[in-house]
Amino acid sequence: MAEPPTGAPSGSAQAHGRRANRRSYHDGVQVNGYVDDPYHRVRRAVAARLMVDDIRGGAPVLELGCGPCSTLDPAQLPVPLVVADVAEAALGAARRATAGRALPVCLDATCALPFRTGSFSGLLTGELIEHVYDPVALLRECHRVLAPGGLLVLTTPNLATVQDRLAFLAGRAPRQVDPLHPYLWLHIRPFTASLLRRVLRRAGFAPLTLRSNHVGWRLPGGRWVTSRLLARLAPGLGGSLICAARRLDEPPSPPDAGLGSSA
Repeated sequence: MAEPPTGAPSGSAQAHGRRANRRSYHDGVQVNGYVDDPYHRVRRAVAARLMVDDIRGGAPVLELGCGPCSTLDPAQLPVPLVVADVAEAALGAARRATAGRALPVCLDATCALPFRTGSFSGLLTGELIEHVYDPVALLRECHRVLAPGGLLVLTTPNLATVQDRLAFLAGRAPRQVDPLHPYLWLHIRPFTASLLRRVLRRAGFAPLTLRSNHVGWRLPGGRWVTSRLLARLAPGLGGSLICAARRLDEPPSPPDAGLGSSA
């Protein structure tokens, strides 16, 4: 895989990030390498259950950034499923994995989504928002393509896990902001639970539920000790933030409105 770049002009940051993500995820191999890992298996199952349990209306559901293996099973949805990704090869694999029961659309999530306003009753996006230069713009597009009262479910790595909080007190950087990591250097917009809620509200959503996959602690030898119970009791300490939010009728705040300073 390509090394993290240095010295990229600020004006090309978004385009550069797009190219870097394409290089890493174009064929789905990297994603296929982790979807069966317990960490991601639980994350995906929790996100899918939030969508299936709370979906309203008869419009289709969109999975944005589906990769080669959709989080959602079309057989469990009461409405059609549309799967979308920037990588054509990964998108083809996702369509085959659903036995042709999902409609594939190739798109770039950093641009305007090629759907009419109010097209979907639900939208799921897993581990995508941390990769984009302007997450608020992405969420505003999600707001636009969702019908009033539509459900958004998203997942993203947690910047403030219990181990990272203690590490930061000791002067060590959280894992999610390591520019030398083999793939975490592509995570350019890390979130805490409170920041994620604020960004959702700014984009016109009402956060409903925050879940996590597990609260974990990495031992010196590399083995993880994890707890699902702690994740249910304190999701803001968990490895992944899994959030469900409802689209409000009010339009999103203007793009030039500041986000404040509290995270």
